[in-house]
Amino acid sequence: MQLVVVSGSFDDLRLNHVRFLEESSRLGALHVLLWSDETVRSVDGKPPKFPQAERQYLVEAIRYVEKATLVDGKLDPNTLPRFDTMKPGIWAVHEKDDTAAKRTFCKARGIEYRVLTGNELAGFPEPKPEPSPPSRKKVIVTGCYDWFHSGHVRFFEEVSQLGDVYAVVGHDENVRLLKGEGHPLFTQDERRYMVGAVRYVRQALISTGHGWMDAEAEINRIKPDMYAVNEDGDVPEKREFCRQRGLQYVVLKRTPKEGLAQRSSTTLRGF
Repeated sequence: MQLVVVSGSFDDLRLNHVRFLEESSRLGALHVLLWSDETVRSVDGKPPKFPQAERQYLVEAIRYVEKATLVDGKLDPNTLPRFDTMKPGIWAVHEKDDTAAKRTFCKARGIEYRVLTGNELAGFPEPKPEPSPPSRKKVIVTGCYDWFHSGHVRFFEEVSQLGDVYAVVGHDENVRLLKGEGHPLFTQDERRYMVGAVRYVRQALISTGHGWMDAEAEINRIKPDMYAVNEDGDVPEKREFCRQRGLQYVVLKRTPKEGLAQRSSTTLRGF
């Protein structure tokens, strides 16, 4: 399989980054050359919004990424750093980052140069979920997941230790009902896509009901063994639903990945 490399800061990870990673991974085994904080400052002239440890944690959580390597020090963005153990076959770039200098660099070194266009990165592909092994428990999680951040990934990572994670993302109308006008910032399709791109999530769906139990129909269909929430999502309606259905109800504390800052969508979006 071809080794495909992409290079960048991947700061404030959003749909455009993840779609780029997904399409790049279709070319071969995807290796991300992630710029360190120092490298970002040298290229962009300012520090990244999120520190390198958090950016690496997020990038490595994306199911399309096989490996992420930190690139430190000053870097010419029109070149790739040299690694003794890695010889890339393809350098994939977004069309907005395409330069003649990158093309020349690749041609001189026998590296295939692939430019991914906006049309190729459009849409919200939904991967076909693999069936769960009969011995593996199913765990349902629900939420808005509006401003995607490392806290969401950490939650999914912890829940995945309990069983296969099925994430039901609140549909736009219900998010407005529960949180008020101005919410959500990102559409239900985009939020479902971002959650589904996390390697700890077996399948991401969009809810069809209303209120705190907007995922009731999806729960009836999936038939999970457990319903997991974090402290913010622990409400009486969910507890009572699980009691009536005989579902194990698990409440996890909001603890960030070791070494990372506590994150919340409310803080990041500013309201």
